[in-house]
Amino acid sequence: MMLSTKWRGAMFALGLACAFGPARADVPEPATATMTPVASGGEVLSPELYQTPEGFRWRITKTAWTESDERAFGEFVTAIGESNCRTFDECLKGPWNIYRTSDPKGMFFYADCADLPYALRAYFAWKTGLPFSYTSGVAAVGQSRDLRYSRYGNYVYKRTDVVPSVEGAFPNGRSVLNAINNVVSTAMYRFAPSPSRGDLFDFYPVKIAKGSIRPGTVIYDPNGHVAVVYSVDEEGRIRFIDAHPDNSLTRGSYGKRFVRASAPMGAGFKNWRPMKLAGARQGADGTWYGGRVVLAADHEIADWSDEQFYGNGSPAAKQWASAIFIHDGQRLDYYDYVRQAVAGGNVTYDPIMETRLMVRELCDDLHYRAQSVDVAVMAGLHRQAQPARLPDNIYGTTGDWETYSTPSRDARLKTSFVELRELVERFIGMAEKGDPKLDYEGGSLAKDLKAAYAEEAGACEVAYTASDGSSRRMSFEEARARVFGFSFDPYHCPELRWGARSADELATCPDGETKRAWYDAQQRLRNQIDRTYDVRMGFTLADLRRGASGSGADAAPDTDVMAALRRHVAEGQGNGLRAASSEP
Repeated sequence: MMLSTKWRGAMFALGLACAFGPARADVPEPATATMTPVASGGEVLSPELYQTPEGFRWRITKTAWTESDERAFGEFVTAIGESNCRTFDECLKGPWNIYRTSDPKGMFFYADCADLPYALRAYFAWKTGLPFSYTSGVAAVGQSRDLRYSRYGNYVYKRTDVVPSVEGAFPNGRSVLNAINNVVSTAMYRFAPSPSRGDLFDFYPVKIAKGSIRPGTVIYDPNGHVAVVYSVDEEGRIRFIDAHPDNSLTRGSYGKRFVRASAPMGAGFKNWRPMKLAGARQGADGTWYGGRVVLAADHEIADWSDEQFYGNGSPAAKQWASAIFIHDGQRLDYYDYVRQAVAGGNVTYDPIMETRLMVRELCDDLHYRAQSVDVAVMAGLHRQAQPARLPDNIYGTTGDWETYSTPSRDARLKTSFVELRELVERFIGMAEKGDPKLDYEGGSLAKDLKAAYAEEAGACEVAYTASDGSSRRMSFEEARARVFGFSFDPYHCPELRWGARSADELATCPDGETKRAWYDAQQRLRNQIDRTYDVRMGFTLADLRRGASGSGADAAPDTDVMAALRRHVAEGQGNGLRAASSEP
């Protein structure tokens, strides 16, 4: 994921111009970062002679990350996750960041989803005097048009150590963060559990266990998204923060929006490899210089594990699609297994609370989407002409489409709505079977779920800014009913971005016949919740109208929770049969 033109401009305006070439996803050797500054006349200055301004100096005062450092890093991430900050820049400038007072004035902080783990880690290392190293060059295993979605994963061919070579020279913390923005992409997370070639990756696949998945753990979705865990509660709920190309930062809970995939794609949970500075010398001022950063090998890491790929039922089979996950002798769905494994004990499900929490999170997701659409509107994308073709792939691209469109975000949102309906149906089924993992003692689960859902949905309202500047409001249920009508296309008016259909609501939309035709023709793409990054798109309007291959699904999945609950109430299902089933 590359830095957009808008954000590059903002960084240059603040004096944060980056002298690093962006990584290209279509070549085997992407451009890599350099720590060598460039003088105004174009001549290259030796790092030994370049004096980093005092406020930007990265002083390495420790030679290794300790358990104490890892805990402190986790606390740093947790504080940001539990705050109300809405952009990465705001997150690092707010009171929840205890290191902010040492930042030079005028700093601007940017991160998209791929940058976020690296930016958090590098910033913390800078502020606490720790060594740091990052992958700065990857290539595909086999052939790939795009390293971010390579079928067989990637390998590392270059690393960059943030280490001064001579005493008295200091890395520039700002330059390192800028380099991360321009070099790091989701390709850096796409690797097999045990790569057979290249250098070590920055991360390792971690055992699904309490204490191993913790604040700072990275979650990689092979469909092109990355998040950072900021809390894991005693009930096994994993909360994360994630960033987006518009620099916004959002929050959510781990679930089916993060897909599993073949092992070489590297989906799942990853922790940072322990690292230490070897061969360094300590200067008179106590800082370290020289040497190189060494990463711990797989066999040196106690909680390294490939079980999330191959399961723990028959791991020797090495078949990810048929992996078996067993907890306390019971075979579980992968997502249930994760929750049980990271919890403080055996998890029982309070169906009322689980439903309430999921509705609240979906409400948050709708508000996050409103912010994202408003950013696109403020940038004026909806006033530009509709391009003659969609990008080569709407889910993985660059430029304005990457920054302002929402196909991936919308797909995750729709997946969560589908998951909520499936969850409610599952709870009803558990009650019917008398499942001991269901924590419910009421008289009618269907009725109680219906009441809880109605209350939470009724408390949620989302607002968007219409084309005429007025504020439009819709209820949670209205948004749910419209969700497959939400346009992901940033060139559409905000009314269409929010799935407006009535003449009254569309009266303020300036989109002409061509844009409205595009909106109608994109419906099959909106019906699709799977993000197909390996499909060539670039569809014209005519392609979409004729239903070209790869242009979506004919029908959308069902998300109507209330209709399902009404049916269950009418049929008398979920009536507290667990107690009856346990009687002799």
